[in-house]
Amino acid sequence: MVTQRLDAGTVASLVEDATAAPSMHNAQPWAFRHVTAEDVLELRADLTRAMPRTDPDHRALHIGCGAALFNLRVAAVHGGLAPEVRLLPDPGDDRLLAVVRLVPGRAGRAPDAGLARLHPAIRRRHTSRHPFTERAVPDPVRQTLREAAAQEGAELSFADEWHAEFVLDLVRDAESRDLTDPSGRAELERWTRLGPEADTAVDGVPEYAFGPRRSGGRAPWRDFAGRRPVAGHGTVPFEHTQHLALLSTRGDRPADWLAAGQALERVLLAATLEGLATSLSSHPLESPDLRRLTRDPRSGGGQVQMVLRLGYGPEGPATPRRPVRDVLTVVRPVDGGAARPVDR
Repeated sequence: MVTQRLDAGTVASLVEDATAAPSMHNAQPWAFRHVTAEDVLELRADLTRAMPRTDPDHRALHIGCGAALFNLRVAAVHGGLAPEVRLLPDPGDDRLLAVVRLVPGRAGRAPDAGLARLHPAIRRRHTSRHPFTERAVPDPVRQTLREAAAQEGAELSFADEWHAEFVLDLVRDAESRDLTDPSGRAELERWTRLGPEADTAVDGVPEYAFGPRRSGGRAPWRDFAGRRPVAGHGTVPFEHTQHLALLSTRGDRPADWLAAGQALERVLLAATLEGLATSLSSHPLESPDLRRLTRDPRSGGGQVQMVLRLGYGPEGPATPRRPVRDVLTVVRPVDGGAARPVDR
């Protein structure tokens, strides 16, 4: 079947939307290759952006790349394409995480209208480390988010107040461990951007996105400032009741991590359309002993992949992204049918 080839501008736009996804410390551990002869986009892991101490098995890296893959799917459907995805297609190449064939909707299956609806949220979704109101997330909205996770093969459960407090205790435990681990602190500082660097950065967490400290105690998430002085990093009261949700998968292998990333982004985009602010914490999941404890002992049978904080409050600021030219390689055929990469 002969189909219309995608132009360079369309591919660049798809990748730009894909890279708006969240990732640990905003490291953006992905790379894309457009194979023009097949209209295929390959999603590859960029291990130069891995975190050996914090994420030694690359679980969080896969989750971030899965979130980028989901954005790519949303952007493709929004553009009238029907993306056909194969996860981990080459057992001999563990950096090749997914291959996405971009088929015009009229030539393949009909585009998923549910995905297209989420497209406006891609640019609106930002992590908010600010206080939320005490308003609870209504049950119909919770159900919408549960269904969003289920559509990607994951489970989203909302923590009762006692369980939320227990998970927050685990966050604080993880924070205390980091303070006594120079290698962990060095890895965190590699991905934080202070002073003038925050205004020119293309990755990492800039100081304007750290969020305030909690008056009377620690904020509910990782303290990116640590012991370093940061202008305007004051203390404010946070909500008394933290509304937390746990995203879980049945398994705990790379394919499950990619599924978790897609489910995570589907939940975050749906939450954004519902007017919710969101933030994430992998902090209590980075140590195997703490991660086991995050499960709800009454109902949690899966593997917890992410802790989400949801509520009504200010949207977080946009954090920097690498330009498309730095994450996209174009591969075009040369004489004889071989392929060659085109300079970014």
